[in-house]
Amino acid sequence: MAAVSPQLALPPKVAEAPLAHRLARRLSEYARLLRLDRPIGTWLLLWPALWALWVAGEGRPSPRVLIIFVLGVVVMRAAGCVINDFADRNIDPHVRRTRDRPLAARRVSPVEALALFAALLLVALLLVTRLNGFTVKLAFIGALLTVSYPFVKRVFPMPQLYLGISFGGWSVLMAFAAQTEALPRVAWLLYIAAVIWAAIYDTLYAMIDREDDLRIGVKSSAILFADMDKLLIGVMQLMMLGALTLVGRSMHFGRWYQAGVVAAAVLFAWQQWLIRKRAPAGCLRAFLNNQYVGLAVFVGILLQYVYA
Repeated sequence: MAAVSPQLALPPKVAEAPLAHRLARRLSEYARLLRLDRPIGTWLLLWPALWALWVAGEGRPSPRVLIIFVLGVVVMRAAGCVINDFADRNIDPHVRRTRDRPLAARRVSPVEALALFAALLLVALLLVTRLNGFTVKLAFIGALLTVSYPFVKRVFPMPQLYLGISFGGWSVLMAFAAQTEALPRVAWLLYIAAVIWAAIYDTLYAMIDREDDLRIGVKSSAILFADMDKLLIGVMQLMMLGALTLVGRSMHFGRWYQAGVVAAAVLFAWQQWLIRKRAPAGCLRAFLNNQYVGLAVFVGILLQYVYA
């Protein structure tokens, strides 16, 4: 009888373990590249879309449109992270917070990243084509702005503002287009609020990396604002609250909505306390706290329609 090869004699599970392990590690790296392990970014992008869907739908957004937008936000946030990391793959290794990202650490290749980005854009395209033509047009503009962000931020002195214009608030306009096929005044007020909000929370985030960014020459609003950072963040917080107040007046909202805006104001005051010493840990906590700002505004809108 012929001898049995030791490799062939191994139990199936043992023989397949190395391949399964490699596959699991690869999927884990892809998940980190898509930021699936850090959902805070998805929530920060989702809240403005939900505000707009509820206002545009008068408290009863279309279930189909709602599902498409939730999935679209998840997909586009992941796509934005991939293209951002691709553009920053030679910068991130020099920043303590980002040096372990898959592309920066060379655990994922640029070709793999671009393939993932293309796949995500295809999924986003399939989702948005289920909506009306006006929304599709806005989606293409939004996609171009999103793709441009990682490159514009290299020359624009306040990339956090461009993030809001291109990514943070564009879903507001798309939500109104999907629900009403129009962009009324209140849509632009909500868009302005979302743009300013993105500039606020991303400036808080940029304060964490300020020393590294100064050393390597990266631009950010935290660097632009310098020692006036806390004051100017406070000014932006007041501007956002003002825009939300105008939204309430335009829609003739009452106490439930106003309570949501007041709750957001209290959370902003707490963020000012957290960043009082500009400590990175405090700035990170202030950044993360913004998910509750978005929630507070949404709950105010939701209850306004429920109990109006």
